Amino acid sequence: MAGINYLFKSSFGEDPMKNNQLRKLNLKQAIIRELYQHKQLSIHYLSKTIKMSTPTITRAIDELAEDEMVVEIGIGKSTGGRRPSIYGLKASSRYVMGIDLERYFIRMGIFDFDNKPVSEIHELNEGLDTHPDIPGFLAEKVYELIEAYNIDRSKLLGIGISLPGLIDIRTGISYTYLNTGKPTAKELMDRLGLPVFLEQDTRTMAWGEQAFGLARGHQNVLCLNIGSGIGLSMILNGKIYTGHSGYSGEFGHIQIEPNGTLCHCGKIGCIETVASGKMMINRARKDLAEGAISQISGMINNDLNKINIRIVLEAAKAGDQYAIDLLARIGEALGKGLSTLIHLFNPELIIIGGEMSKAADYLISPIESNLNIFTISRIRKDAIIVASELGDNARLMGTVALVMNKIFG
Repeated sequence: MAGINYLFKSSFGEDPMKNNQLRKLNLKQAIIRELYQHKQLSIHYLSKTIKMSTPTITRAIDELAEDEMVVEIGIGKSTGGRRPSIYGLKASSRYVMGIDLERYFIRMGIFDFDNKPVSEIHELNEGLDTHPDIPGFLAEKVYELIEAYNIDRSKLLGIGISLPGLIDIRTGISYTYLNTGKPTAKELMDRLGLPVFLEQDTRTMAWGEQAFGLARGHQNVLCLNIGSGIGLSMILNGKIYTGHSGYSGEFGHIQIEPNGTLCHCGKIGCIETVASGKMMINRARKDLAEGAISQISGMINNDLNKINIRIVLEAAKAGDQYAIDLLARIGEALGKGLSTLIHLFNPELIIIGGEMSKAADYLISPIESNLNIFTISRIRKDAIIVASELGDNARLMGTVALVMNKIFG
């Protein structure tokens, strides 16, 4: 019922809906779902798939066309009789807004019914750790974006939001960011005035990879989200795994160095203390302050506070040996940690995503070298390691997949 409510807002009045009206809307939702997933289909195919008569499907298609949700896009191949008309969704009939909330930045965009961005992806230099009122700031930016691109709010299916940290899937409460003691999506929905669907950021990456990226068609995939921290999402037997409370995937907080440094989580020697972007920045600042030779010094005019992940990656791509070695050490630590996951889950694919995915050329080789050391070769050979083709957009595209899954699921 919730899905058809989002799709057909104008069909709902104050009076209770009759059974025949609900059946018609359920049929239309089924048609839209098939067209969304397959892009273009004939009435004959829809009739077979949905298991409804051709006249019934034809009437529903005609009504959807009148509502400007479905359009005829061409003529299909003949199977012995008249060539069938082919139908698809009208891209501008519905929209989804995606928001990727991170510690130091926010990325947002509006996508049409064909999953194409109708606006440029906007990156804002504010984030969860830098702005005191993120809900208020988001409300302002959401309204600005809708107005800037002249989007009819009634056509906006919802807002998908990617949020880092611990989010309890049973209560909807985020315990790391935006914690008011109430369901976070509901709090944001009240501020934004639109349906909000919230997901933990690394699982949002998995949604994006499964729907639009390299995980499509695969059943057992590990998605590593490497940025300032390290997260993991798992696609097991074709489904995104959450764990009992939604806290699965805290790969970055597995101990890798028993006598290592203190992690922000309060534990000692976590993988994040040796392989995260935050660690890399801190290590670079310390080494350069102690006289390490690197192109990074010139790139930042010797202002160590300007070192960030992008600066280190640019230096590595320019051939800077210090930056390359720094990334290699991260790859070695990741490889050692991943060896445990390979033994546990026997994945067919490991996707390196997040901000550090741009450094995959420097990470994958040392990862593979350590996997060869620490894993059983027969299990190891099943796992192909690749860099995300979606890159920074994996989480943002994942918010789109999340919203559509909630509507069609």
